[in-house]
Amino acid sequence: MRRRPRQVRPFFFLLPPLLLIIAAAMLGVTSSTTRLTLSRSLLLGRPNSISHSYLRRLRPLAAAASSSSAASSCSCCGRSRGRRSCSLPSKCYPCPLWSSAFSFCLQPLAPHKSKSTSSSLSVHSSAPFASVAAPMGDQSTDQNPLLQDFDFPPFDAVEPQHVRPGIRALLKKLENDLEELERTVEPSWSKLVEPLEKIVDRLAVVWGMVNHLKAVKDSAELRSAIEDVQQEKVKFQLRLGQSKPIYNAFKAIQDSPDWQTLSNARKRIVENQIKEAVLNGVSLEDDKREQFNKIEQELEKLSKKFDENVLDATKKYEKLITDKKEIDGLPATALGLAAQTAVSKGHENATPENGPWIITLDAPSFMSVMQHARNRALREEVYRAYVTRASTGDINNTPIIDQILKLRLEKAQLLGYKNYAEVSMAMKMATVDKAEELLEKLRSASWNAAVQDMEDLKNFSKSQGAAEADDLNHWDLSFWSERLRESKYDINEEELRPYFSLPKVMDGLFNLAKILFGIEIEPADGLAPVWNKDVRFYCVKDSSGKPIAYFYFDPYSRPSEKRGGAWMDEVVARSRVLSRDGSSARLPVAHMVCNQTPPVGDKPSLMTFREVETVFHEFGHALQHMLTKQDEGLVSGIRGIEWDAVELPSQFMENWCYHRDTLMGIAKHYETGESFPEDVYLKLLAARTFRAGSLSLRQIRFATVDLQLHTTYVPGGAESIYNVDRRVCEKTQVLPPLPEDRFLCGFSHIFAGGYAAGYYSYKWAEVLSADAFSAFEDAGLNDSKAVEETGQRFRETILALGGGKAPLEVFVQFRGREPSPEPLLRHNGLLPAAA
Repeated sequence: MRRRPRQVRPFFFLLPPLLLIIAAAMLGVTSSTTRLTLSRSLLLGRPNSISHSYLRRLRPLAAAASSSSAASSCSCCGRSRGRRSCSLPSKCYPCPLWSSAFSFCLQPLAPHKSKSTSSSLSVHSSAPFASVAAPMGDQSTDQNPLLQDFDFPPFDAVEPQHVRPGIRALLKKLENDLEELERTVEPSWSKLVEPLEKIVDRLAVVWGMVNHLKAVKDSAELRSAIEDVQQEKVKFQLRLGQSKPIYNAFKAIQDSPDWQTLSNARKRIVENQIKEAVLNGVSLEDDKREQFNKIEQELEKLSKKFDENVLDATKKYEKLITDKKEIDGLPATALGLAAQTAVSKGHENATPENGPWIITLDAPSFMSVMQHARNRALREEVYRAYVTRASTGDINNTPIIDQILKLRLEKAQLLGYKNYAEVSMAMKMATVDKAEELLEKLRSASWNAAVQDMEDLKNFSKSQGAAEADDLNHWDLSFWSERLRESKYDINEEELRPYFSLPKVMDGLFNLAKILFGIEIEPADGLAPVWNKDVRFYCVKDSSGKPIAYFYFDPYSRPSEKRGGAWMDEVVARSRVLSRDGSSARLPVAHMVCNQTPPVGDKPSLMTFREVETVFHEFGHALQHMLTKQDEGLVSGIRGIEWDAVELPSQFMENWCYHRDTLMGIAKHYETGESFPEDVYLKLLAARTFRAGSLSLRQIRFATVDLQLHTTYVPGGAESIYNVDRRVCEKTQVLPPLPEDRFLCGFSHIFAGGYAAGYYSYKWAEVLSADAFSAFEDAGLNDSKAVEETGQRFRETILALGGGKAPLEVFVQFRGREPSPEPLLRHNGLLPAAA
């Protein structure tokens, strides 16, 4: 969920309708909603988002469960953004989401007491982390892993009891640093930007560790600890974001005669910090600033509670099944997962063959039921549970949504804007009008195709003797879509799993990165502590063999402790100022998080094609973070990139899943080594636009309701949030949602991530990414030399320049012209409708 955060694209065009319900969850990266720092993307947690966090950073499989929708991206990431879950935005929600070599062997500067044993692997490069906190004499903080100097975060050593004393000690130190900066600040780079970056980065790294652990290793103790210090953290963010001495110093730089001599990246930093400061309330009078700060504190708490309610509601539902007839149709992988879940819940003798089995609302379990269960009553029960998550009892998100929207409107009005969407767009490429114009163009191009999709389902189900053929409901769409796809293209996605084992997919992905971008990716397990035994760690090297970045990969679903969705987030960004050796820049480190089907028994993780696309997506976010050549830390990698451009590299990478040589390189039968059948590849390619109109409309629904809630909706007025959704659905859904549909209660992208008034970013960036990939098509996908040359140009522009240059200028530098929506409509098979 990245850029986080973090979230839907060509990949969606294979998704049967109801699978989109999991979209929000899979997109999402969850990041803090507060953007009150001089560098919002650094201080928001991620998913998320590009968890954008984004998280920043997360991504949109669909933003939440809904009749024909997806659950809460990043992505998207989540952010998801990442983002930027995505997510920086945790794109992966609509995860819009996401160095020079070491000069010495990497060795811990101050070894932390780790629960794991580090490998002796040494890597030449400048160590990624500067000291995270100055020495403190307090007995309670001396051994706190959050405050120790380290090369890579001690994820394995941080416990909930470390959070309160660690964060409070850090905030005290940073408060002193901020006071010193305000006392000595001058309008120069060395006296303003460099010390500011150190403050911002230190909090981003440490809070990012804590926030990340909450996303992947959640517990009641950790939640409580974060809740206790969150208000203090937000208070510091507000203090930093509203610093008038810092704001005035940036204004002085902009007004100085030396302004024109600054690099594009430095100009962008100054301009962004001035805009951010205004959005953070720096210009407000004392009483209005106090009101603004109270709103920000409350929004932070509400977003956190919203996210927790979604997780708790997802975990709460469990359906124990003892009669195998009730789950007739579920493939072997789903039965294995359901039995494995039952074992973890105390049914020690559960087996895939004889049960018992437990069905949950976690994505792999939910999707299998929706797609394959012949038991219509079971599909209905699970569907209704999913689209009403977090909408009743003490985990009801409805009043939280109402309060969030009310406070966002009040915040916008305090800043002089008509609505919150205008606030959101102030730091994006688009305007409200431009976003609505794009969504309407795509909607009109998709509508007739979606109507035909529904007719095709009715006719096919009737031909199969389905009793429900004349009355198809939401819990039927995914099931019959999958049957139609199998009939039309003779593709059974479950039968393809053996060809997509995780190790082989990753090998193929890394080989593609080598071809396109000239990099080598090598395992570095043991070099850095991890939070779970399944987490992998990798080193990225340039063509000369020098390390340029690192990343973690956490692939599997763990519903008892891990947030749903997929996202990329930064762990640390490339930075000249934070160099360990004073010469070479600090190297970037990222993490990628997915929720795919875990290994069952002695079999490796066998992936669906959608899970393959998700890994490619999040890796795209990570590449933009890791391959940056920008040394200015505040705009390196995914930092400083407009939210609606952050999904470009992630969605771009998904296109390669349909490229013949790439797919054939990753698709080998895990037992026999047999290559992917050529005829199946051709069918998969043909099926790419299957139900493209319906799937496009679902994303447009999410984006449109998001904009409506943040522009014309009046909190507390005659129209409820659900009235708004139903009104939007009249033009974006062929089959109206159920009266009790509460997908908004699970729409984490906009209520717990960075995608508020920004979910349109997925479609906006999809236009950019499709056009970017068309550059490779124009060059010739079968011309290896042309592909390599175009890949290098993509690396030197889209991936290298980070936030140091406006995204439209970067795109034009790569493509030679401004973006066009034509490649997207062509890829989706919707161009004739558009014409």
